[in-house]
Amino acid sequence: MSHEEYIQKQRNRAVAVARGMLYGSIHYLEGAVELSSLRFEIGLPENDSDFLAFTAVASETDHLPLGTARQYWSQEALKKHELKIEQSINWAKEFSLTNCKSIIERFSA
Repeated sequence: MSHEEYIQKQRNRAVAVARGMLYGSIHYLEGAVELSSLRFEIGLPENDSDFLAFTAVASETDHLPLGTARQYWSQEALKKHELKIEQSINWAKEFSLTNCKSIIERFSA
């Protein structure tokens, strides 16, 4: 696989994640974490505003039990954080929904 092919593959993944976040098939906060990490793989400057928005979301929510890490949390702790997760999703959507749409528009083939 060439470098250009790799970058295109990562851009396609970013589009798939952003679409999943918009349509609810990918947890919004988990998608933000993935988009944040993809910013280093898509052949753009690290300070790309669309991807930096998701870095901010990931940073603000990194203390919450998300993804596979949830399996290591007790049910009591998960219940305790449920409201905060919902509030964080609402905030993250307000903060980054336009960035999510922009990634789809910019990188859709």
